[in-house]
Amino acid sequence: MDKPRAATLPAAGLTTARSLPIALLRARETVMGPIRAMLVDAGVTEQQWRVLRVLDENGAMDPTEIAERSCLLLPSLTRMMHTLVEKGYLNRMPHPTDGRRLQISITPEGRRFIAANMDESERIMARLQDHLGKEKLETLLDLLNELDGLRL
Repeated sequence: MDKPRAATLPAAGLTTARSLPIALLRARETVMGPIRAMLVDAGVTEQQWRVLRVLDENGAMDPTEIAERSCLLLPSLTRMMHTLVEKGYLNRMPHPTDGRRLQISITPEGRRFIAANMDESERIMARLQDHLGKEKLETLLDLLNELDGLRL
């Protein structure tokens, strides 16, 4: 007669509490919850906010580069740009050296929109820094940026 098999526990480090993908998702939700509330009040989506922030920080760019820097798929960005142009936050113009491509820039109205909402965004990040401490937050950002640079 066979012995009943004992329930096997996951090997150390393989529990969901120590799963990097799950930990990243949980952390994202912790950070994004208050930011989502701010963006709902402001009338933009998370993705639209990222696009505006990327353009505000970098100046005019080609859509492919915007999609990459704002962590979006190009088809999603293309649909979203129409809305942001309608709101008066973005301009589309022909690329200065390649007429087949577009150059996208943030408008003065888009910059005003970013500025009007930046105080609340900074307050949210200050609360996070107060909780973690400046050094831990800087280390976390450094580690996440290092992880982003890996190509596994």
